Amino acid sequence: MSRRAIAAAAALLPLPALAQQPGQANTPAIVMFLVFIVATMGITWWAARRTKTTADFYTAGGGITGFQNGLAISGDYLSAASFLGIAGMVYVSGFDGMIYAIGFLFGWPVVMFLVAERLRNLGRYNFADVTSYRLGQTRMRVLASSASLLIIALYLIAQMVGAGKLIVLLFGIQYNLAVVIVGALMMVYVGFGGMTATTWVQIIKAVLMLFGASLLAFLVLAGFNFNPDAMLAEAVAIHPTGSAIMAPGSQVSGNPLNALSLGLALAFGTAGLPHILMRFFTVANAKEARKSVIYASTFIGYFYLLTFIIGFGAIAILVRNPAFFEVASNGSFDMIDGLIGGTNMVAVHLANAVGGSLLLGFLAAVTFATIVAVVAGLALAGAAAISHDLYANVFARGRATEKQQLRISRISTVTLGVLAILLGIVFENQNVAFMVGLAFAIAASSNFPVLVLSISWRGCTTRGATIGGFLGLTVAAIWVLLSQTVWVDVFGNAAPITPFPNPGIVSIPLAFIAIWLFSVTDRSKAAVQEREAFTALTVRSQTGIGATSASDH
Repeated sequence: MSRRAIAAAAALLPLPALAQQPGQANTPAIVMFLVFIVATMGITWWAARRTKTTADFYTAGGGITGFQNGLAISGDYLSAASFLGIAGMVYVSGFDGMIYAIGFLFGWPVVMFLVAERLRNLGRYNFADVTSYRLGQTRMRVLASSASLLIIALYLIAQMVGAGKLIVLLFGIQYNLAVVIVGALMMVYVGFGGMTATTWVQIIKAVLMLFGASLLAFLVLAGFNFNPDAMLAEAVAIHPTGSAIMAPGSQVSGNPLNALSLGLALAFGTAGLPHILMRFFTVANAKEARKSVIYASTFIGYFYLLTFIIGFGAIAILVRNPAFFEVASNGSFDMIDGLIGGTNMVAVHLANAVGGSLLLGFLAAVTFATIVAVVAGLALAGAAAISHDLYANVFARGRATEKQQLRISRISTVTLGVLAILLGIVFENQNVAFMVGLAFAIAASSNFPVLVLSISWRGCTTRGATIGGFLGLTVAAIWVLLSQTVWVDVFGNAAPITPFPNPGIVSIPLAFIAIWLFSVTDRSKAAVQEREAFTALTVRSQTGIGATSASDH
């Protein structure tokens, strides 16, 4: 269907009452936004009084229950990419937009069966503790922190872009100022409250987001008499690609290697995300870690079902009102490129269309809470990488005091906040789900191979893990840098150097092969000792004997 036909079809559809013009200040949203800020600042003040040690700062003292941690993990995982990005991708490409949701969800069985329990039994603060359990401390921590900081940077871009666009739509202020506000709030939450404050912000946000998305999906279906077929039929009639939005395969037909590469990154990247893996150290034992994964998978799976309804509902409903679009002088508009705020704002506009300013205000405040919570979790993981891995264990070689580590952690938080603001400004026009997909590719290419092989293969050595991990990291990073997304869209070059954006199909196997090759050819004395230490690692990872508990923290 042509864009002119879409505009003509829209003119024949009944227009809902538009309670809020996009880009204008929304009073209910501002009130809810301020309520959230006040409530979370109160939590931060309470948490700051309890945050006295590095264990408190990094892991909330290990006192979080499995159910609480499951909610917090879903709060951490259901980011701006999950809500704004995936809804926007379904709006643009229909069924194929769900490939991200399926990939994000598929990663959780990998986490549950391969790493969750072993991670909790072997580590103390973060996954670098696990990879360095029997391998070389210095090289493993440098590798883990390098990969983690790059992943966190890419993830921060997605969150900051989503937050900036949202606040622009909500308050009508400049994008750059909106990004600064988010960065400043993140610094306060993490710098003062640490993991305790971050966890409770994520729990509150997860509950609100699940409720808000459920309400939005309910109202969308109510508009079609709870008949999904009617909703999908109207979406097919309106969308420029017609029935193609219901046929999976455009991602595959366009470039099968890119689709496979994306799928690999999403499936295995979850088990390499530093801010997610860090959450397993906040519970008392491996049993609670398993519960965390079960609860998180349930909440996340349910949420992604809702994004399907929200994305297709937006196609069927938003085009009824030209006020959501940049309208030409002849009254026509482009339902894809002309959406005010871009396709990342599909869910927010839909809330305005079906629920008016009150639902818009609630959902915008919840989405903002989502972004702030995820950014706080990322900053905390980044602070741990800099303070615990690099400063305490590499530069200070274990001689740093807890007071010094806490000070470095807070300095790192401010530094990461400034970096997040700058990245959010530079990458303003990128789709947030796609940017997170790149972060997953880095995680799957570096952290995942090293983590899995170090705890499951006796032959893995420090030399193999270091070379393989850095090779996967470097290839993935350079591939992304030379892709359409960065080389063309950001740097303005004429054509990309790499044939497709997602590097996983090349970088993931390469990392595994390199770890295997450089491990089996390692005949050093250190390698022999590392292989001998595998038995002790296996006993502890499987039984928990010798693992730290909440009381040990």
